[in-house]
Amino acid sequence: MINLRVGTNLVVEFLEFFLEQNESSHPIVSDAQTHSEVAQESAGSFFRVIREFLEIVLIAGGLFLAVNLVTARVRVESISMQPNLNEGEFVVVNRLAYRWDKPQRGDIIVFRFPGNPQKRYIKRVIGLEGDVISIQNGDVLVNSEKLDEPYIAATPIYSGEWLVERGSVFVLGDNRNNSNDSKNWGSLDEQSIIGKAILVYWPPPEIGLIPHFEVYGGGGD
Repeated sequence: MINLRVGTNLVVEFLEFFLEQNESSHPIVSDAQTHSEVAQESAGSFFRVIREFLEIVLIAGGLFLAVNLVTARVRVESISMQPNLNEGEFVVVNRLAYRWDKPQRGDIIVFRFPGNPQKRYIKRVIGLEGDVISIQNGDVLVNSEKLDEPYIAATPIYSGEWLVERGSVFVLGDNRNNSNDSKNWGSLDEQSIIGKAILVYWPPPEIGLIPHFEVYGGGGD
């Protein structure tokens, strides 16, 4: 019994000595320090996520503003541009198309309706400033030259003659007999033009570029 007790005491003393040496050579970090470091790491991760989120939001916001400065999206609200544009379709409008250039005959444009600037209309440019537009016997003539118009729904059943005012254009709907356009209210001031319609983006079956037609072969503008 005495020998066993002595042996046991020696083992206990050895283990205590080993633990003391181990603690002195490898200090133990306190629980308070460990929790603080974990908290700091968690806070750092949280702020990194917030920063990355804000960066994404700023980039997306910048892109959104840039796209809206350059383009507009417009819904076709009537049948006046059939058969080329149908009611309910959405088109992309290039706002910068006429910043450094002038409208051309055959362009499809979106503009503020002279009778109510809150409304936006979409029509085709037929005449430019100084042009004489004449409609007779189902034909549209610009400066006495008949236009080649493969895009219209039907030939016009009305007649008349108009002089396009300075700084203005003359616009008609492709659905000539079902359109509120320059034949009704005269020349359109170029300042009312929002931009050029370039693309149908909805509905999906109709997605595509809007074709441009050279409608007039007369010399000079």
